[in-house]
Amino acid sequence: MRWAELNAFSLIVPDIDLFIQMHVVKEAQTSSRIEGTQTGIDEALMPEEQILPEKRNDWREVRNYIDAVNVAIEELSRLPLSNRLLKHTHAILMQGVRGEHKQPGEFRSSQNWIGGSNLMDAVFIPPHPDNVAELMGDLEKFWHNEAITVPHLIRIAISHYQFETIHPFLDGNGRIGRLLIPLYLVNNGLLAKPSLYLSDFFERNRASYYDALMRVRMSNDLIHWVRFFLGGVAQTASKGRDVFRQILALRNEIDNQLIGLGSKRAVNMKQLLNLLYRKPVIVASEVEKFLAVSTPTANALIKELERMGYLKEITGQQRSRIFSFEPYLKLFVS
Repeated sequence: MRWAELNAFSLIVPDIDLFIQMHVVKEAQTSSRIEGTQTGIDEALMPEEQILPEKRNDWREVRNYIDAVNVAIEELSRLPLSNRLLKHTHAILMQGVRGEHKQPGEFRSSQNWIGGSNLMDAVFIPPHPDNVAELMGDLEKFWHNEAITVPHLIRIAISHYQFETIHPFLDGNGRIGRLLIPLYLVNNGLLAKPSLYLSDFFERNRASYYDALMRVRMSNDLIHWVRFFLGGVAQTASKGRDVFRQILALRNEIDNQLIGLGSKRAVNMKQLLNLLYRKPVIVASEVEKFLAVSTPTANALIKELERMGYLKEITGQQRSRIFSFEPYLKLFVS
């Protein structure tokens, strides 16, 4: 299966964790965009002081999502997937942004709805709040019930549908529900690294996504939903595999160009590239701090990568300049 190929790449690519963080940033930006934020992937990588004041609320939502993903994946190394983990992740997601007063980190105690302006014209009304804890408890048992012979990909397809139908939080259900997918796959060993996220597929097929969910709710057509979901996994895994191949090709290309540099400069350049693979939008002061070098040395390294065509200054300013690792960043924008 294609997701297995993607997983194989995450096992064989050297220093894979350098690149996983950009998958997380891409997921945070895309999943948040589905909910209406307008932060670009390049902006998500910038420091807050470089973001226009009117765009900082959206920026914080994306950064919260990045923090939530990283914390959740770290906690999975010690604890199994659970409602407790989802609640903690939700609390991080909602901290200091829209929805911060809507019971962050707790299941809802009031009725919510999907679509429409109120309960009277809602497209769908989730279960009563009194039933949420029991329903989510049943869902958690389903994740870990080894007596049920259901393949993991089908189990997480059903779980995502169930989560979105229960809508256990007052806000943030879409983002947590989409994040549930890689968390489940990592928890059950189907992914060694969190490298498969379906938000991009769901956004590109948004009408079909909502239609497939509603067909289960209205006519119990679970087969249609599972087929749609598995198609998304296949497409997303193929795209992720291709991105890893392109990353390796770019890395080899750059490494070949570093051969002619002096040994000390080559070491500094490789360290700088390791920073750029994690964070392809930087300011010069970050280079100084990360490499523990002087300002002239940091500027010289940046200028060399500019000369090679890999870094591009994107502000047009003489001070507080920001540089983008353009060919790498484009791999996650397409």
